[in-house]
Amino acid sequence: MNYFSNKQPLLNDIFSRYPGSPQGKRSALMPLLREVQDAEGYVTEDRLHEIAALCGTTATEVRSVMSFYSTYHTTPTGKYHLQVCATLMCALAGAEELWDELVSELDVQPGEVSSDGRFSVQKVECLGSCGTAPVIQLGDEGFYENVTPKRCRHLLAALRADQKPAPDNTIPVMVNSAGLQVTYSGQAAGAPVEFLRRLTDTDLPAPPPAGSEVKK
Repeated sequence: MNYFSNKQPLLNDIFSRYPGSPQGKRSALMPLLREVQDAEGYVTEDRLHEIAALCGTTATEVRSVMSFYSTYHTTPTGKYHLQVCATLMCALAGAEELWDELVSELDVQPGEVSSDGRFSVQKVECLGSCGTAPVIQLGDEGFYENVTPKRCRHLLAALRADQKPAPDNTIPVMVNSAGLQVTYSGQAAGAPVEFLRRLTDTDLPAPPPAGSEVKK
């Protein structure tokens, strides 16, 4: 069964945020991916093709978008999905040693889930907390900062007991079910909500005249 087959009001809401043109329909790709992942934990090949059909594009394009963002998953993740920042500042601060500690303690590699279903791991690009490197992000909930191997072991012990420590910092900005940017606490981020408006076809650049050539 298709995921969106009985969710027409949801589809109407998501597509209403964008122009009705082919380009506008393709803009809904990311919220559709997010909807599936939030509901099922990852995006299967069948869901990928379903989203491609809804957006009027190809599965290849949907797959390329997913591969660009580490937030999307094509395989199941554990109850606690741990992401280690592996870019320069964290690497200089010991991210590789932290990663080695993590996969050794859990006996799990990227794309795998631990035997008890609790843990999965992933290396990601910059999490934007360079001054507190190395950093682990827990799902979409927040950062654990200045994580030494010793602190990593304490964190894993707490998660094994389902006694999740409060993150040092929550994710700064998320996108809520209405497609608006909010802080983790639900407060609107960026421009006031009353200044937001739906995109229309007039917001898109006009296509070049037929037969016109691009000047170099």
